[in-house]
Amino acid sequence: MAATTLPANAHRPRAQDLRAELALRIAARVGSAEKCLTDIPGLTLHRRNAPTAPCSVTYEPGVTVIAQGLKRVDLGRRTFLYGSSRYLLTSLDLPIVSQIVEASEESPCLAMSLRIELPLVREILSRGDIPAPQIEAGSPAMITGEITPEFLDACCRLVALLDTPRDAVFLGSLIQREIIYRILSGPEGARLRAVATAGDQSNRTAKAVAWIRANYARPLRVEHLADLAGMGVSTLHHHFRSLTAMSPLQYQKQLRLQAARGRMLIEGVEAATAALEVGYESPSQFTREYSRLFGQPPMRDIRALRTTGSTGQQAI
Repeated sequence: MAATTLPANAHRPRAQDLRAELALRIAARVGSAEKCLTDIPGLTLHRRNAPTAPCSVTYEPGVTVIAQGLKRVDLGRRTFLYGSSRYLLTSLDLPIVSQIVEASEESPCLAMSLRIELPLVREILSRGDIPAPQIEAGSPAMITGEITPEFLDACCRLVALLDTPRDAVFLGSLIQREIIYRILSGPEGARLRAVATAGDQSNRTAKAVAWIRANYARPLRVEHLADLAGMGVSTLHHHFRSLTAMSPLQYQKQLRLQAARGRMLIEGVEAATAALEVGYESPSQFTREYSRLFGQPPMRDIRALRTTGSTGQQAI
């Protein structure tokens, strides 16, 4: 008897049902809020009722799944557009510019974000039964991937656990492992695997990224970073730019300016004080670079954010 071959889009109805289920679960949990921190470690739910202006923020390692709506993320000169058919994977702390493209009161942008801990990635990889996909030369530490029914099903089950807190304590970590496993099993997981693998050039570069992230207010010596990563200076520059789409000094500047903005907005400090706290020696240089990144001078920008009630960061 001849084997029956299913059409390529046979799984599409199931994916649509799962996507609708995920959107309903997120909407029910978030309510009218823009952001909902959950009892499952690393899981955050989001809602936006209108498109947003571009906003500079730093993404942590994690995966973002949009059940409804469309979003744009710019990493350097690379643009990632993703919605209900593709997830966004970030393998390092990356300063980016994000923007909600499609959202309305009738059809809000609904999403879940799950922080990815590299020790957990290493634990999953240690089993040794996940094929290692090839990494595209020069690919950054950010990528979009196809949302399969299996991946969506795991996301739905994770969010559904919020209705049964007793189960979430045990089952939440298992489903998170399943989601990471499915990412690592596809071609999009290649960079995440490399960042988590000791000795890999991506892993070495990640050490330099982590140092800047933790010490952005301190003077930066690229030679020190290269020694920390166990690489030559030119090699570090090459891999750092490949992963983050910017040089170490540009990366540090982005972190400094975002931190200064947060301190002025949340803590109410003056621009000159914020500049010194994040490592700037020249207030005029701080003002120039701040205006270039955020579109207007510090205090004018902060007044505008307070007028609109914005936190200066995207909800997703």
